[in-house]
Amino acid sequence: MFNFDQAASTPVHPDVIRTIAEVMQARSGNPSSIHRGGRDAAVLLERSREVCAAALGAPPEDGRIVFTSGATESNNLAIKGALLGRTDGRRHIVTTMIEHSSVYESCRQLEDFGFEVTYVRPRTDGTVSPESVLGALRGDTALVSVMHVNNETGAVQPVGEIGRRLKEADARVLLHVDGVQGFGRLPLDLARSRIDLYSVSAHKVRGPKGVGLLFVRRGVRLIPLLSGGSQEHGLRAGTENTAAIVGAAKAFRLAAEGRPERGRRLGELRALVVSEVRRHEGLKLTEPAETAPHIVHFTFPGLKSEVVLHTLEELNMLVSAQSACAAKTEKPSRVLTAMGMDREHATSGIRISLGDLHTEEDVRLLSEALGRAVSRLAPFEGRKR
Repeated sequence: MFNFDQAASTPVHPDVIRTIAEVMQARSGNPSSIHRGGRDAAVLLERSREVCAAALGAPPEDGRIVFTSGATESNNLAIKGALLGRTDGRRHIVTTMIEHSSVYESCRQLEDFGFEVTYVRPRTDGTVSPESVLGALRGDTALVSVMHVNNETGAVQPVGEIGRRLKEADARVLLHVDGVQGFGRLPLDLARSRIDLYSVSAHKVRGPKGVGLLFVRRGVRLIPLLSGGSQEHGLRAGTENTAAIVGAAKAFRLAAEGRPERGRRLGELRALVVSEVRRHEGLKLTEPAETAPHIVHFTFPGLKSEVVLHTLEELNMLVSAQSACAAKTEKPSRVLTAMGMDREHATSGIRISLGDLHTEEDVRLLSEALGRAVSRLAPFEGRKR
């Protein structure tokens, strides 16, 4: 099987696996313990924090690195923690209609507790304009949350411009960015972009599952979602998974160091996939104004996503329909619907996502499989499945 669903998860880097195994064998202490074993584990934890800060381009004086179980927890902590931590009466959030479900549903949940949310609609290409975000600001806005790269279409959002203009408009509004699909693939200066809260997940960049981080800019106050201990600057109670965190730190460092070359190579492979998609009249390529180098999205109007997905799977190609967190629903894609697509298009989306280990030969085989799938499915196009 060829895995072209690497926006969902990536194979763990061999060096990361070795690092995790070494730490598990040699460092069994609890980082909160005050004996030597605990102190040794705590040292590894703090070194990992420094490595992650460097990978993000965020020196310690800029803010804190908080380790979490993944980007979903990081997003929840950023949004709920920031809103619950406000003492100035601001209870309004601005986000977009195309955010990852961990952001979107966090905002929906806060509405149940009396907070107000404005969901900004994207343009038809899947990008959000800075003007639409800034136009949604109110005097009681506390937080703006906009993702860097859409996990379904690959559309790159102008978070740098949004951040700079947001702070000019109202410096008291916090900016949260879900950086999961952008980190390690696209450059982003957290300081220049005026980002206050930034979420990343290790398993998207060849690290272990179950580890993520949240960058919290100095001066930002959050309320912890998990109580019971002083771990992670008092923001996440519970014993840290030292071995996995050390491995995640290595994965983040490798992702940052290899970003320029990775972006170039993935961009070249993406161009080959795009060329194949355009070759088939039945497929409609989703074309954002700016796109991430590892994601290709298209629709096959007249056929359900899962039909196309399983046909490609029979041909040994693994792709996805929506994001992994929403893939089990048969509803039209919330993202594609927000972009203005009708039900026929919004239920037929396919995402192909590339990774570090893919080669031109892999893409050639994918192209052949895609051509065979289109030929096989074309007679059924438009029929109810």
